[in-house]
Amino acid sequence: VQLQAFGGGLVQAGGRLRLPCAASGRSFSADAMAWFRQAPGKEREFVAANSKSRNRAYYADSVKGRFTISRDNAKNMVYLQMNSLKPEDTAEYYCASRLIWTVQYYNPVHYHFWGQGTLVTVSS
Repeated sequence: VQLQAFGGGLVQAGGRLRLPCAASGRSFSADAMAWFRQAPGKEREFVAANSKSRNRAYYADSVKGRFTISRDNAKNMVYLQMNSLKPEDTAEYYCASRLIWTVQYYNPVHYHFWGQGTLVTVSS
């Protein structure tokens, strides 16, 4: 069971970036796939989640309309497309999975599997 996020980097404000997350093993049979982020000195926070059974995506208010989560089940990939990036989006981004959907999809404690983080830095 592995998740591997990559694609982070330095981007100017207003720019875009796509973060892929490669899943293997039981992690991709998971109903819930999500992205969280953690800025220096802050707690890990919810960004976006996707439910395979509900075919629906959920977003934090801070990224709604700018970020899009998607999954390619054939390739065992989850993506986070980030547009109109802001300096406050700077953080380490993590993908996570949970086998069964939960209404508390925004709470990181409910996720079973985590990938290593990938750093996104947005310059002003």
